[in-house]
Amino acid sequence: MRFQVFDVGHGFCALLTADNSNVALFDCGHSDSFRPSLHLVATGCAAVETLVITNFDHDHVSDLPNLLSRLPVQTLYRNRTIPADALVRLKLDGGPLSQGLRSALGLHSTYTADLAVPLDFAGVEIRTYCNSYPAFTDTNNLSMASFLFYDGIGILVPGDLERPGWLELLKRPEFRVDLARTQILVASHHGRESGYCAEAFSCCSPDIVVISDEAKQYESQENTYSCRAKGLSWSDGSLRRVLTTRRDGHITVTKQRGLAYAVRTSKLAPPM
Repeated sequence: MRFQVFDVGHGFCALLTADNSNVALFDCGHSDSFRPSLHLVATGCAAVETLVITNFDHDHVSDLPNLLSRLPVQTLYRNRTIPADALVRLKLDGGPLSQGLRSALGLHSTYTADLAVPLDFAGVEIRTYCNSYPAFTDTNNLSMASFLFYDGIGILVPGDLERPGWLELLKRPEFRVDLARTQILVASHHGRESGYCAEAFSCCSPDIVVISDEAKQYESQENTYSCRAKGLSWSDGSLRRVLTTRRDGHITVTKQRGLAYAVRTSKLAPPM
């Protein structure tokens, strides 16, 4: 199993590649130097088995038109509690729709059938949680939080959840159980203060926190999270508790059955 968080500046895009080569793409943000649509084609991908839209904001779907022009998307995970017309109104309140948002809203309107048989990700379990509309009416707190579990490793991709959304999900016992199984936490809302929820760490003690963003704007983007993670020993002797795409580039987690997981980055030496 391979899980990659790509350096897309202020945005988000991550890719799960299962042992049977099926892929799940978590958001579709891009930067001037990296487009997931081109990466998938260049690496021989013929289809996206599952696309997960964690948040209907432009920085999470900016490369989606290019992706859809190149590859078929078989299934879509997103917060289905928001009616399509309500989501369109919600996004129009923030200004004109980008092409990425238009593509995402189109998928939300058309991918309405349930799967008869879940897709096979060779032992990777994907579990999703989200708050309901209209209990929440902002796209951040309506983010879809996605857990990936495989052979003893747990990864959480929480979208842009903010503290009120975290607190609501924490009321659910099954969410707290899955949170306790998480070793790798992707920081919500690019590590910003609004996405930090101290109460979540009563259930979760991650090895490492991953932040996707292009510039440090808040202490929470490193210092707040660093005291919540156990850390990984790096080959240069340092103990890294927080990895950021800003400093570390693409971040890749690999896991083989029966072996410990490994983390490497495109800009720094790997951990010991």
